[in-house]
Amino acid sequence: MIIEYIIIVLYSLSLLLIFLYALAQLNLLFNYLASKNKIDDSPKFDLNNPEEVPYITIQLPVYNELYVMERLLDNIALIDYPREKLEIQVLDDSTDESVHTTAKHIEKLKLNGLDIQHIRRTDRTGYKAGALKEGLIIAKGEFIAIFDADFLPKSCWLKNTVPYFKDSEVGVVQTKWGHINRDYSTLTKVQAFALDAHFSLEQVGRNSKGHFINFNGTAGIWRKECIIDAGNWEGDTLTEDLDLSYRAQLNKWKFKYLEDVVTPAELPVVISAARSQQFRWNKGGAENFQKMLTKVITSKNINFKTKVHGLLHLLNSSMFTCVFMMGVLSIPMLYIKNKYGHLELYFLVMSFFIVSTLIFFICYWFMYKNSFGGGFKNFIKYIGAFFTFFSIAMGFSLHNTIAVLEGHFGKKSEFVRTPKFNIKTLKDSWKNNKYITKKPSINVIIEGILVLYFAFGMYSAFVVGDKGGDFGLFPFHFMLFVGFGYVFFKSIFSKA
Repeated sequence: MIIEYIIIVLYSLSLLLIFLYALAQLNLLFNYLASKNKIDDSPKFDLNNPEEVPYITIQLPVYNELYVMERLLDNIALIDYPREKLEIQVLDDSTDESVHTTAKHIEKLKLNGLDIQHIRRTDRTGYKAGALKEGLIIAKGEFIAIFDADFLPKSCWLKNTVPYFKDSEVGVVQTKWGHINRDYSTLTKVQAFALDAHFSLEQVGRNSKGHFINFNGTAGIWRKECIIDAGNWEGDTLTEDLDLSYRAQLNKWKFKYLEDVVTPAELPVVISAARSQQFRWNKGGAENFQKMLTKVITSKNINFKTKVHGLLHLLNSSMFTCVFMMGVLSIPMLYIKNKYGHLELYFLVMSFFIVSTLIFFICYWFMYKNSFGGGFKNFIKYIGAFFTFFSIAMGFSLHNTIAVLEGHFGKKSEFVRTPKFNIKTLKDSWKNNKYITKKPSINVIIEGILVLYFAFGMYSAFVVGDKGGDFGLFPFHFMLFVGFGYVFFKSIFSKA
């Protein structure tokens, strides 16, 4: 019975942590809804007054972006801002032929009067953080806008963001990500669903109450003074954006989030690209939890509630370990439930935690409605979207758990970029992309075994116990089966 009790304790702990995280999400939903009734009276620069127009540097950190560089540069060249107050730094760490094509395109743009520099480094020390830090040394701008290679800001982007820096305490203005290829595939739809929840529910929910948010690595703009005051960019984690964000806010800098300013970008269309991005984000989150835990807890600059939300924010990725543990242990729990009758009360209490899923369902509905509108038809579509997202998110739980554990235990790894494709519609092909990872990792084989494991879980529902089966966990095991099946087969066949 000792093993059974260990399983029960671990399973219960996972359920409890997920429930606490769900309650935090619900609190963010209340904050989000309350924010809609607030009038933004932030002081703003009058950009029609030449004396109030600050100097801006746009940084474009790139690495082997052959397929999207021309699109990126042409788009940035259309930014509507006084040319005498704008410079562009192409921070190019590339090692392939894109270096030469980028250089040629930059020379063409210079002929049109654009102040654009092609900055190269001899090595990739610090990866993206190192490139940003080196560019900052020679940046002319008082404010630093940053865009990854797959982002396409609208021409009015600077005019929509820069004015908010009139408040001298504002260190960052972050905008919402849009998705130019949301409807390309199931994979892109799931990614868009998750990102929409983050950029509405979480960013607005935290920012509206003065809790810590994060610069998202791109589609935002920094006050140069803020970067330097917070200790500058550091490359000791895989999410340098989250790291600097927390150091800045611990130093009392304010962050301004603009949900209504949407910056379009391209979502990864191949699962290997999505896997590498997920791994980096989740491992970086765990690394930053380890780096920032003591600083957040001991800070005298922030209140208790902000500390709680900050720690849960840093633990976001760690929820995958709870989901994975709960999933794996749920099958033994099914047999324990039907073998030990004296535990009936315990299992009755545990059934309460299904409310966690209900909370997530409600929270994400408001985000979905915000993007696509309400009504019965959209609600039915939402149900399908929610369970598809939930299933595939659980299918990534092994992959992301490994990333989280590496982050918590301090295992260092290379900053693996997410390959870009320049894909908007189903007519566009990605199959000849030279940056795609060809071989699936050993973890994919384990995911295949888990597909069979959760198929066994569904079978167990029919045969367990002596009362004709137990179907309480059947929907959960079915979603795990579908999720791991999707991730496994798409990873093997490298399909979008």
